[in-house]
Amino acid sequence: MRAIEFKNNQLFYIDQTKLPVKEVWKECKSLNSGYKAIGELQVRGAPLIGVFAAYCIYIHFKNKSLTINKFLIEFRRSLRYLKSCRPTAVNLAWALERLDQVVLKNKNNNKSLDQLKRIILNEAKAINQEDIQLCENMAKYGVGFMKKGDSILTHCNAGFLATSGDGTAIAVIYKAYERYKDIRVYSDETRPLLQGSRLSAWELSKRGVPVTVICDSMVATLMEQGEIDKIIVGADRIAANGDAANKIGTYGLAILAKYYKIPFYIVAPFSTFDLKLKNGKLIPIEERNKDEVRKLINKIKVAPSRVKVYNPAFDVTPNKLITAIISDKGVINPPFRKNINKVLGLGRVIKK
Repeated sequence: MRAIEFKNNQLFYIDQTKLPVKEVWKECKSLNSGYKAIGELQVRGAPLIGVFAAYCIYIHFKNKSLTINKFLIEFRRSLRYLKSCRPTAVNLAWALERLDQVVLKNKNNNKSLDQLKRIILNEAKAINQEDIQLCENMAKYGVGFMKKGDSILTHCNAGFLATSGDGTAIAVIYKAYERYKDIRVYSDETRPLLQGSRLSAWELSKRGVPVTVICDSMVATLMEQGEIDKIIVGADRIAANGDAANKIGTYGLAILAKYYKIPFYIVAPFSTFDLKLKNGKLIPIEERNKDEVRKLINKIKVAPSRVKVYNPAFDVTPNKLITAIISDKGVINPPFRKNINKVLGLGRVIKK
């Protein structure tokens, strides 16, 4: 199963806000509907929103008749518009910048508007297919850390609902389950929008992987009881020193893991690394609608309307709390600043 589909020159997606109650597929018909789908978390997950946004750009232009100059102006405006939708997940900007580069490369080669549209579509398809392979590579590298009988905790959702393939962190779990049928998986609920209980538990059970849902506040007790062997999570942006932004609550898990001496792994593709940022303090953190906290899934009120709410969607886990980062290009061990560059094949070390 996949979270988005491009077929017959149309873009479809499963509305993740309806899960796990209903599987509702919608069509993205415009740039604005794509922006809304990403902004309202109908489509979510750092790698997936990059893929989806690339297709959105094509959908926006596929039936337009413009001069090349007007197309280029509108194209750049559309890229900026979609980039602004989710500021923390760098994969979104990365995918759109790839489109920008490919159009820039071809605009001076006497390409017609139809040819540029086709180039955009081909690049979106390439990003999509590459993401599937990245997921497979991460699973291949990550499964080496898993052992028979492991009890694994994951946070938020980093599976096929968040990527074009089997996922980042959850792809490792899928691969481990293929190898060891006796592994156990805990998925914490991941307040405030419950992506762990609504999404990860749904997709794991859909794939036949036994999963137990726990409240976020149960994690320390399970660790103290020796019920958690490993923690494996995704990321939305990783700085040059290995500091990693992920769903709010990840930092707390990493602190607990350090205290109880439990390995803590980040799984992310190369497109999630933002090496322009020296450390995690420079990662922009999206703050979302206060009603996500005041109401349970934006419906049942669980806090007074008059109270103040602070609702950052992400937090940053310092590199000193991370055991290893599992990328599509290999495992990155500490010291991260040196080894990120080495494993990703950059051939240089970014200075402090």
